[in-house]
Amino acid sequence: MAKRLILAINPGSTSTKFSLYEEENLVFEKTLRHTSEELSGYENITDQFHFRKDLIMNELFERKTDFAAIAAVVGRGGLVKSIESGIYTVNQKMKDDLKAGVSGQHASNLGGLIADDIASSLPEANAYIVDPVVVDELQSIARISGHPEIERKSIFHALNQKAVARVYAASIGRKYEDLNLVVAHMGGGVSVGAHKNGRVIDVNNALHGDGPFTPERTGGLPSGQLVDLCFSEKFSHSELKSMITGRGGMVAYLGTNNFKEVCRMAENGDKKALLIRDAASYQIGKEIGAMAAVLNGQVDAIILTGGMAYQETNIKSIKSMVDFIAEVVVYPGEDEMKALAFNGLLALNEKIEIKIYS
Repeated sequence: MAKRLILAINPGSTSTKFSLYEEENLVFEKTLRHTSEELSGYENITDQFHFRKDLIMNELFERKTDFAAIAAVVGRGGLVKSIESGIYTVNQKMKDDLKAGVSGQHASNLGGLIADDIASSLPEANAYIVDPVVVDELQSIARISGHPEIERKSIFHALNQKAVARVYAASIGRKYEDLNLVVAHMGGGVSVGAHKNGRVIDVNNALHGDGPFTPERTGGLPSGQLVDLCFSEKFSHSELKSMITGRGGMVAYLGTNNFKEVCRMAENGDKKALLIRDAASYQIGKEIGAMAAVLNGQVDAIILTGGMAYQETNIKSIKSMVDFIAEVVVYPGEDEMKALAFNGLLALNEKIEIKIYS
């Protein structure tokens, strides 16, 4: 039987990542970084559809990809309605909800849309998403915000958090479902989750202004001051939304959403950059401590992952705050591409339940 190709697509807030697998073997992987200036011309996330899809298709054409051999196109899950963990076929209802942004606007919404568009043009391909950012396993008490008009929501880097947690469990000969872990994904957004026996029972909403600030998000803000800002008439509704997600955090303080650049500025004597870099690590350490409390201090390991985990100064700062809780394990970058492709292969081999979004 001819070997099948699996195309994995992962649009992030500051990057477009995609990879091609032949069965379980990686053919190539590509990461294209996008500056805040490059994306500023697009008013809405869905406006970036052709820009990002064309980047992927151009690379596939340049590599003389056998499109007829592509059997699955697997996109990173976006902000659909809250659903359980798993792999889902892309259907019309999902596409409608991704375009509408029923749970919010984020680059990951493009994952399923691009996957479906590419797959629909191929003779044998199916389109899927895996572990979207709205995977919801919160315990009831974690949903309480402090006011009945606002309920805490589960929006986090489910795909990568679950993937690295399983990788860690396998590395120590244990099952993910038997461990208590605190996993911190640190990238364009930062999410810190309390994983109890295979379920993420509490996690900060990494998109809508909760938890640590990030290269381009404000994280949690003092509520009273935010309300005053909203009614100051200095900013429109859309400008305030962008301030929280996209143009907040480090890009607001320093003009760059590149954490590596922030660290370079700090090391070269920029005192403001040094303060912002250290404050980012500080807030992540604080959030890890909070999630350890959720697990009653019974933590088997703390896992640091995402692009910010490549910066050793960040890792050292966080470790100094939290290594008294449990062993700190670092998985720089993401295991998301492999997780997407692996789930696609399981679907093709009928070794995993393919769920229907409704």
